[in-house]
Amino acid sequence: MKIAVEGYPFVLVALALSGLGFVLGWASMAFAGVGLGVFLVWFFRDPERRAPEAKGLVVAPADGKIVSIVKIKNAPLLEGSQTRVSIFMSPFDVHINRMPVKGTIEEVRHQDGKFFAAYKDQAVEQNEQNAMRIADSEGRKFGVVQVAGFLARRVVCKARRGDTFNRGDRFGLILFGSRTDLYMPPDAEIAIAEGQKVKGGETVIGSFA
Repeated sequence: MKIAVEGYPFVLVALALSGLGFVLGWASMAFAGVGLGVFLVWFFRDPERRAPEAKGLVVAPADGKIVSIVKIKNAPLLEGSQTRVSIFMSPFDVHINRMPVKGTIEEVRHQDGKFFAAYKDQAVEQNEQNAMRIADSEGRKFGVVQVAGFLARRVVCKARRGDTFNRGDRFGLILFGSRTDLYMPPDAEIAIAEGQKVKGGETVIGSFA
């Protein structure tokens, strides 16, 4: 199973704990280390995904559950009206983030903050987060905001200003329970509903005529 490189240190610590337990003859510690290692390998799994190729589609930037779909104004790094789709990732979801559209990164901004539970409203403005603005070939602007949660204490974003990505490409991850918000132009036709489970890089979130 392929795992994200950011997970290697955690897995190695778990294996070291297990090895120490076996050396010292502490069976409970040894087997706890093995169990933790297996969980961490599974948590940091990085499955291959195939994004749909049809023109005008916007795919989910993360695995998880749609917790809200709202119209807002002046999202991070954006102006005017947008539709925000919020995806909550539990510790059991794949935590790799993927590009919702093919486009160029126009701006990236990191914000230090608090660690409220990611599904709560105050997490949107007050939690540690990383925001980026993407422009597609039609000139449409999209925003993706990685929001750290109560358990997540690290946001990883490998995208940089000027980088170009294809729809579904990996660009980062968030550790141990978190939220990813997708901002789309208001004329996007929404293809999902609140409460629905989605897969990053595959599930169609919206489309344009």
